[in-house]
Amino acid sequence: MWIGTQLHMKKILITGAAGFIGSHVCETLIGEGHSVYGYDNFDSYYPRALKEANLAGIRTAQSFRLIEGDIRDKLLLAETISTVKPDVVVHLAARAGVRPSLEQPELYAQVNIDATVSLFELCRINGAKKIVFASSSSVYGDRNGRPFRESDNTDHPLSPYGSTKKAGEIIAHVYSHLYGFSIACLRFFTVYGPRQRPDLAIRKFVQRALQDEPIPVFGDGSSRRDYTHVSDIVRGILGAIGWTERSDGLYGIFNLGSSSPIELRELLAGIEAGVGRQLKIERLPKQPGDVYQTFADTSLAERELGFRHDVPFGDGLRDFIEWMKRNG
Repeated sequence: MWIGTQLHMKKILITGAAGFIGSHVCETLIGEGHSVYGYDNFDSYYPRALKEANLAGIRTAQSFRLIEGDIRDKLLLAETISTVKPDVVVHLAARAGVRPSLEQPELYAQVNIDATVSLFELCRINGAKKIVFASSSSVYGDRNGRPFRESDNTDHPLSPYGSTKKAGEIIAHVYSHLYGFSIACLRFFTVYGPRQRPDLAIRKFVQRALQDEPIPVFGDGSSRRDYTHVSDIVRGILGAIGWTERSDGLYGIFNLGSSSPIELRELLAGIEAGVGRQLKIERLPKQPGDVYQTFADTSLAERELGFRHDVPFGDGLRDFIEWMKRNG
């Protein structure tokens, strides 16, 4: 079992470094003294200015270098990996989102599957065999009842996005089995907190609430999500980096969540309290690809990665609303 976040000094390549989670990971690793190489293409999925703001605190750090490029650009990716020769790769770059994947399944396959294979192959060629791969709770599909365990069957995701993340886990297993990679696949459960992507529910809802605009609510409000604060996710990623150091040829899948699902109506009540006004709700039918519940069993990550979910949802939501008031 690996406990804590103190790692040996490393060169760490982080794909998707300018994104919500990636920028927090970069900051933390730089703060711990590592050499961090960020790779990001500032995709137009949401405004570049938001990603630039994510990096504002580390752009000038001596131990940080940003490479601007698409994960699908094999030549640039090959040059980056061969030049950096990273000790660890944290692969966060992906085309994200369940609903958009319904409209662009081929694009999701190109970015999340094809580019992941290219990355792993270039890592093999250059001897970079320690990888943390960002997966998703979307691989579980729709299920009720008990918490989701890593050993559960994940053969029936409900969206192209979920299927591409499942494919990434399988590719990771092949590279671990054939080439001795040590790879930790982390299934993130609905991450929220400062810098959250603008398309995600909490940020979208809070922004609309602060502007006194209608909030689109799909379904009857009983759906539940395992909201997980980004600081807890970062702790899990650092734990996974440490886990890959134990030996060569490791392969593991780990849930990173809060283990405390929150109903949509409870989220809305919390936002209403935080902004201090009654919300305007626009009721809409349930959307294709949406699941009723996400619910993480994190006992494996706690045992193997030293993971903890320390931020209660009420505290995290209040802090996020205050951040939105300052940064909206």
